[in-house]
Amino acid sequence: MDELHDAARGLLIRLTGRPDADFHEGQWEAINALVRDHRRALVVQRTGWGKSAVYFIATRLLRDQGAGPTILLSPLLALMRNQIEAAQRMGVRAETINSDNQDNWSAVIEELRAGQVDLLVISPERLANKRFREEVLREVGPSAGLVVIDEAHCISDWGHDFRPDYRRIRVVLDLLPTNVPVLACTATANDRVIADIEAQLGSDLLVQRGPLARDGLGLHVIELPSQADRLAWLAQAIPAFEGTGIVYCLTKRDVATVTSWLNSNGVTARAYMSGSDDRVGVEQALLANEVKVVVATSALGMGFDKPDLGFVIHYQSPGSPIAYYQQVGRAGRQLDNSLGVLLRGTEDREIQDWFISRAFPTLREVTEALGVLEAADDFVRLSELESLVNVRQSRLEVLLKNLEVDGVIIAEGRKYQRTARRWAYDQDRVDAITALRRAEQQQMIAFGDDDLDCRMSFIQRTLDDPAPSPCGRCDRCLGHALAIDVDPDLTRRARRFVRGRPATIEPRKRWPDNKAIPVDRRVEVGRALGTWRDAGWGDLIREGKQVDSRFDDELVNALARLVTEWSPDPGPTWLTFVPSRRTPTLVPDLAGRVGAALGLPVHEVVAKVADRQPQKTMENSTRQLENVSGAFEVRAPLPDGPVILLDDIIDSKWTITEIGRLLRAAGCPAVHPLALADAGAS
Repeated sequence: MDELHDAARGLLIRLTGRPDADFHEGQWEAINALVRDHRRALVVQRTGWGKSAVYFIATRLLRDQGAGPTILLSPLLALMRNQIEAAQRMGVRAETINSDNQDNWSAVIEELRAGQVDLLVISPERLANKRFREEVLREVGPSAGLVVIDEAHCISDWGHDFRPDYRRIRVVLDLLPTNVPVLACTATANDRVIADIEAQLGSDLLVQRGPLARDGLGLHVIELPSQADRLAWLAQAIPAFEGTGIVYCLTKRDVATVTSWLNSNGVTARAYMSGSDDRVGVEQALLANEVKVVVATSALGMGFDKPDLGFVIHYQSPGSPIAYYQQVGRAGRQLDNSLGVLLRGTEDREIQDWFISRAFPTLREVTEALGVLEAADDFVRLSELESLVNVRQSRLEVLLKNLEVDGVIIAEGRKYQRTARRWAYDQDRVDAITALRRAEQQQMIAFGDDDLDCRMSFIQRTLDDPAPSPCGRCDRCLGHALAIDVDPDLTRRARRFVRGRPATIEPRKRWPDNKAIPVDRRVEVGRALGTWRDAGWGDLIREGKQVDSRFDDELVNALARLVTEWSPDPGPTWLTFVPSRRTPTLVPDLAGRVGAALGLPVHEVVAKVADRQPQKTMENSTRQLENVSGAFEVRAPLPDGPVILLDDIIDSKWTITEIGRLLRAAGCPAVHPLALADAGAS
């Protein structure tokens, strides 16, 4: 080869720490296109192929030629940490500017000005930050030597993990001189996503695409509709698996349940999800083999790199083959043998349907939001929009993010103003992408069928791999699944375990306008038997509410046991309930039986005095509170002492908050919420 190739291979050896290291097919070609030819390139290669090695080595070579620093757009803080640590091993000094280190921005900027930073890692969301654009991007952007867009499928709204801020990448590209190379890379892009990325990065894009099959990874599908059966299977199977692994769940509640269950059965497990405090510690514990398994939502996904991860198990099915490939691809990157096990359950479809239905704001929601902004003379606060538009806050924020990226509105913090740009709701695009999500959902159902020739080749075909072939390792190729029969006694114990994990009902402490609810008007911390669809009580609760119109005695006894074990303080001396005009006998009947089981008198002191829309149709806190305000009255005088306030299903908590406020105002010293299920727990 030539001097550039030799220098690149030397850097590869430093990066890997292996004297015999050599490039995978396509790695050198990508580096050469960036460093020598200054091309814009899209690299689509399987997980574990070494895409980060391409941009680390290209960065070092370009910097040695006098080029400016690399700007790396990376979607997750976990990924940023791994990348920075890897870069340092081969002499690339990397820094990050993100929401967690704003106090260090000035120091990083000074180091950039002094030429001391080789690679700047940022999230696409930074591009929305005015301070970042003005203080960092305007200075660093024009001098950049390379721009890298990692997990580039996020650019495409056809991709499985579309993020609106990726569309702001145009801001970076527009700052670049024409000869600055650009690298986009991903492991999960089919033909449609690749075409979308090409359209956004330019027609002269060099597309390099490799095979997606993972040697050594054996995929298995096991049909276990019951969550209790799946919990039992996990407790039996994981101790027998070699090495460490990840168990993926679709909801945070399931992550907590699976983690506690495994630990109670002697399997060391840690939980990982968005919003948890110790995600870095959990990552490090897994990397150091200090735990057998990490139980995670999709928050532990892109970029987490543990080359010797032995297995990945899915407690529930993801919504698409692309998402599944992204997650199961964490396993066995440098192992001869690793496992990917998909456990399919009855709740998979319900959870996926919810995600699909919530993917896009509706025409009504967008029209209402824009109508409010167009009628205003100045910026409108998010809290004001919530009171005028019936949209869940998280959904409203996504809606506003998309409108801002499109230039339809401008934002100052959490205030928004309409611009003069014309805009129309693209119903055809929404319908097309929703149809694609439904098709992907059907593909995941087909992936679990027993008439497939090969699981891996099926995934390859759905990702438009040009050369799918039988893997020889999956359950279809081998002709048998993992031989682990679920112990019925362990299943029964798992069901009892879940039923013994009541949900905590945290009281609302602030009104939607962020003003504090006075302490003497709040309810106490409450309890629910579980969540609406959990593996313990969920089926029995749904049957009583939706089929029998009366709750089973087993639920009554469970509520009585829960209160006894909970022992709320100060102790309740009586019980009341949330009335309903739609089901006028359901909760009163439950209250009477629970009161009898507890030996507490039941007093019907709360009256429904106004018909309102079902609370579940109210999408945000402002509308939920407005919907219950004035709908109830408390009839004084009240019995003496603290009270249990019973409802069947609690969702937003504004109903119990409002009734609790009325009870406290009427002289009740404490209100303890109690319910069969918390439907708001995720």
